[in-house]
Amino acid sequence: MSIAVIDYGMGNLRSVCQALAHVAGDTPVVVTSDPERVAAAERVVFPGQGAMPDCMAELEARGLRQAVLDAAARKPFLGICIGLQMLFEHSEEGDVPGLGIFPGQVRRFPAARMVAADGSRLKVPHMGWNQVWQKPHPLWAGIGDGARFYFVHSYCVHPEDPSLVTGTCEYGVPFTCAVGRANIFAVQFHPEKSARDGLQLLKNFVSWQPAG
Repeated sequence: MSIAVIDYGMGNLRSVCQALAHVAGDTPVVVTSDPERVAAAERVVFPGQGAMPDCMAELEARGLRQAVLDAAARKPFLGICIGLQMLFEHSEEGDVPGLGIFPGQVRRFPAARMVAADGSRLKVPHMGWNQVWQKPHPLWAGIGDGARFYFVHSYCVHPEDPSLVTGTCEYGVPFTCAVGRANIFAVQFHPEKSARDGLQLLKNFVSWQPAG
Protein backbone atom coordinates (compact mmCIF):
# COMPACT_ATOMS: atom_id res chain seq x y z
CA MET A 1 0.00 0.00 0.00
CA SER A 2 1.56 3.30 -1.04
CA ILE A 3 0.92 6.79 -2.37
CA ALA A 4 2.65 7.56 -5.67
CA VAL A 5 3.55 11.15 -6.51
CA ILE A 6 3.99 11.25 -10.28
CA ASP A 7 7.31 12.72 -11.41
CA TYR A 8 7.29 13.98 -14.99
CA GLY A 9 9.90 16.65 -14.34
CA MET A 10 7.53 19.59 -13.81
CA GLY A 11 6.49 19.67 -10.16
CA ASN A 12 7.73 20.86 -6.80
CA LEU A 13 7.84 17.25 -5.74
CA ARG A 14 9.89 17.59 -2.57
CA SER A 15 7.39 19.81 -0.78
CA VAL A 16 4.44 17.70 -1.97
CA CYS A 17 6.14 14.51 -0.79
CA GLN A 18 7.11 15.99 2.57
CA ALA A 19 3.60 17.28 3.24
CA LEU A 20 2.05 13.93 2.33
CA ALA A 21 4.56 12.01 4.46
CA HIS A 22 3.69 14.28 7.40
CA VAL A 23 0.04 13.19 7.32
CA ALA A 24 0.27 9.67 5.86
CA GLY A 25 1.26 7.81 9.02
CA ASP A 26 2.73 4.43 8.10
CA THR A 27 1.68 4.64 4.46
CA PRO A 28 4.80 5.06 2.30
CA VAL A 29 4.96 7.99 -0.11
CA VAL A 30 7.04 7.46 -3.24
CA VAL A 31 8.02 9.94 -5.95
CA THR A 32 8.20 8.02 -9.21
CA SER A 33 8.38 8.30 -12.98
CA ASP A 34 7.89 4.53 -13.37
CA PRO A 35 4.45 3.67 -14.82
CA GLU A 36 4.53 0.29 -13.08
CA ARG A 37 5.00 1.89 -9.66
CA VAL A 38 2.15 4.28 -10.41
CA ALA A 39 -0.03 1.29 -11.33
CA ALA A 40 0.91 -0.53 -8.14
CA ALA A 41 0.15 2.38 -5.79
CA GLU A 42 -3.07 2.52 -3.80
CA ARG A 43 -3.39 6.30 -4.33
CA VAL A 44 -1.92 8.72 -6.86
CA VAL A 45 -1.01 12.41 -6.62
CA PHE A 46 -0.52 14.33 -9.87
CA PRO A 47 1.22 17.67 -9.19
CA GLY A 48 2.69 20.14 -11.63
CA GLN A 49 4.20 23.56 -12.13
CA GLY A 50 5.18 25.48 -15.24
CA ALA A 51 3.66 25.88 -18.69
CA MET A 52 0.97 23.52 -19.95
CA PRO A 53 2.71 22.71 -23.28
CA ASP A 54 5.90 21.69 -21.45
CA CYS A 55 3.97 19.59 -18.95
CA MET A 56 2.07 17.69 -21.64
CA ALA A 57 5.24 17.16 -23.66
CA GLU A 58 7.15 15.79 -20.66
CA LEU A 59 4.27 13.50 -19.69
CA GLU A 60 4.34 12.00 -23.18
CA ALA A 61 8.15 11.83 -23.38
CA ARG A 62 8.38 9.90 -20.12
CA GLY A 63 5.67 7.42 -21.10
CA LEU A 64 3.38 8.44 -18.24
CA ARG A 65 0.26 9.54 -20.09
CA GLN A 66 -1.46 6.14 -19.97
CA ALA A 67 -0.41 5.60 -16.35
CA VAL A 68 -2.14 8.85 -15.40
CA LEU A 69 -5.27 7.95 -17.36
CA ASP A 70 -5.41 4.50 -15.79
CA ALA A 71 -4.93 5.86 -12.27
CA ALA A 72 -7.58 8.54 -12.76
CA ALA A 73 -10.00 5.85 -13.95
CA ARG A 74 -9.86 3.62 -10.90
CA LYS A 75 -8.08 4.80 -7.74
CA PRO A 76 -8.08 7.79 -5.39
CA PHE A 77 -6.47 10.53 -7.47
CA LEU A 78 -5.45 14.05 -6.44
CA GLY A 79 -4.44 16.67 -9.02
CA ILE A 80 -2.59 19.82 -7.93
CA CYS A 81 -2.17 23.07 -9.93
CA ILE A 82 -1.23 22.08 -13.51
CA GLY A 83 -2.28 18.59 -12.41
CA LEU A 84 -5.81 20.02 -12.33
CA GLN A 85 -5.55 21.84 -15.66
CA MET A 86 -4.17 18.83 -17.51
CA LEU A 87 -7.33 16.84 -16.73
CA PHE A 88 -9.35 19.04 -19.11
CA GLU A 89 -9.69 18.94 -22.90
CA HIS A 90 -7.74 21.97 -24.03
CA SER A 91 -5.65 24.90 -22.77
CA GLU A 92 -5.25 28.37 -24.26
CA GLU A 93 -1.68 28.27 -22.98
CA GLY A 94 0.20 27.13 -26.07
CA ASP A 95 -3.08 25.98 -27.69
CA VAL A 96 -2.52 22.40 -26.55
CA PRO A 97 -4.88 19.51 -25.81
CA GLY A 98 -5.03 18.16 -22.28
CA LEU A 99 -5.85 14.64 -21.17
CA GLY A 100 -9.56 15.07 -21.82
CA ILE A 101 -10.72 13.35 -18.63
CA PHE A 102 -13.15 16.20 -17.97
CA PRO A 103 -14.97 18.33 -20.57
CA GLY A 104 -13.92 21.96 -20.51
CA GLN A 105 -11.24 24.52 -21.26
CA VAL A 106 -8.29 26.15 -19.50
CA ARG A 107 -8.21 29.91 -20.04
CA ARG A 108 -6.04 32.82 -18.97
CA PHE A 109 -7.44 35.34 -16.52
CA PRO A 110 -9.15 38.04 -18.64
CA ALA A 111 -6.88 41.11 -18.59
CA ALA A 112 -9.75 43.59 -18.86
CA ARG A 113 -11.34 42.28 -15.67
CA MET A 114 -8.24 42.15 -13.48
CA VAL A 115 -9.44 44.97 -11.23
CA ALA A 116 -9.76 44.89 -7.43
CA ALA A 117 -12.72 46.29 -5.51
CA ASP A 118 -10.77 49.51 -4.86
CA GLY A 119 -10.11 49.98 -8.58
CA SER A 120 -6.45 48.94 -8.48
CA ARG A 121 -5.08 46.52 -11.07
CA LEU A 122 -4.65 42.90 -10.11
CA LYS A 123 -1.43 41.21 -11.20
CA VAL A 124 -1.28 38.03 -13.21
CA PRO A 125 -0.15 35.48 -12.19
CA HIS A 126 -2.52 35.27 -9.27
CA MET A 127 0.00 34.65 -6.50
CA GLY A 128 -0.66 34.36 -2.79
CA TRP A 129 -3.39 33.42 -0.33
CA ASN A 130 -7.06 33.53 -1.25
CA GLN A 131 -10.34 32.24 0.12
CA VAL A 132 -11.91 29.07 -1.24
CA TRP A 133 -15.65 28.55 -1.10
CA GLN A 134 -16.63 24.92 -0.88
CA LYS A 135 -19.24 22.70 -2.41
CA PRO A 136 -19.87 19.45 -0.50
CA HIS A 137 -17.07 16.89 -0.78
CA PRO A 138 -15.37 14.55 1.72
CA LEU A 139 -11.95 16.18 1.14
CA TRP A 140 -13.18 19.41 2.75
CA ALA A 141 -13.79 17.63 6.08
CA GLY A 142 -12.39 19.65 8.99
CA ILE A 143 -11.74 22.72 6.79
CA GLY A 144 -13.87 25.82 7.25
CA ASP A 145 -15.73 27.25 4.28
CA GLY A 146 -13.81 30.32 3.11
CA ALA A 147 -10.47 28.96 4.37
CA ARG A 148 -7.44 30.45 2.64
CA PHE A 149 -5.12 28.48 0.37
CA TYR A 150 -1.97 29.41 -1.54
CA PHE A 151 -2.19 30.00 -5.31
CA VAL A 152 0.33 30.58 -8.13
CA HIS A 153 -1.30 30.57 -11.59
CA SER A 154 -2.25 32.60 -14.64
CA TYR A 155 -4.83 30.21 -16.08
CA CYS A 156 -7.94 28.58 -14.64
CA VAL A 157 -10.31 25.80 -15.63
CA HIS A 158 -13.78 26.30 -17.11
CA PRO A 159 -15.64 22.99 -16.71
CA GLU A 160 -18.54 22.33 -19.06
CA ASP A 161 -20.30 20.29 -16.37
CA PRO A 162 -21.22 22.45 -13.34
CA SER A 163 -21.54 19.33 -11.17
CA LEU A 164 -17.75 18.90 -11.33
CA VAL A 165 -17.17 22.11 -9.36
CA THR A 166 -16.26 21.49 -5.71
CA GLY A 167 -14.55 24.81 -4.91
CA THR A 168 -14.59 28.38 -6.15
CA CYS A 169 -12.45 31.46 -5.63
CA GLU A 170 -12.45 35.06 -6.82
CA TYR A 171 -9.64 37.08 -8.35
CA GLY A 172 -11.10 39.85 -10.46
CA VAL A 173 -13.57 37.21 -11.65
CA PRO A 174 -15.02 34.16 -9.92
CA PHE A 175 -13.27 30.97 -11.03
CA THR A 176 -13.30 27.25 -10.38
CA CYS A 177 -10.44 26.21 -8.11
CA ALA A 178 -11.45 22.64 -7.24
CA VAL A 179 -13.23 19.85 -9.09
CA GLY A 180 -14.31 16.38 -8.13
CA ARG A 181 -16.00 13.35 -9.63
CA ALA A 182 -16.03 9.76 -8.37
CA ASN A 183 -12.41 8.94 -7.37
CA ILE A 184 -10.86 12.21 -8.65
CA PHE A 185 -10.33 15.43 -6.73
CA ALA A 186 -8.17 18.23 -8.12
CA VAL A 187 -7.30 21.73 -6.96
CA GLN A 188 -5.73 24.83 -8.50
CA PHE A 189 -4.06 25.87 -5.25
CA HIS A 190 -1.11 24.22 -3.52
CA PRO A 191 -2.23 22.31 -0.41
CA GLU A 192 1.41 21.49 0.37
CA LYS A 193 2.05 25.23 0.81
CA SER A 194 -1.23 26.04 2.56
CA ALA A 195 -0.43 25.46 6.24
CA ARG A 196 -2.92 23.64 8.48
CA ASP A 197 -5.85 23.57 6.07
CA GLY A 198 -3.66 22.30 3.25
CA LEU A 199 -2.34 19.50 5.44
CA GLN A 200 -5.90 18.66 6.48
CA LEU A 201 -6.92 18.30 2.83
CA LEU A 202 -3.97 15.98 2.19
CA LYS A 203 -4.82 14.00 5.33
CA ASN A 204 -8.39 13.65 4.08
CA PHE A 205 -7.06 12.36 0.76
CA VAL A 206 -4.89 9.74 2.46
CA SER A 207 -7.95 8.22 4.18
CA TRP A 208 -10.52 8.90 1.44
CA GLN A 209 -12.58 5.94 0.26
CA PRO A 210 -14.52 7.12 -2.80
CA ALA A 211 -17.99 5.64 -3.15
CA GLY A 212 -18.20 2.88 -5.71
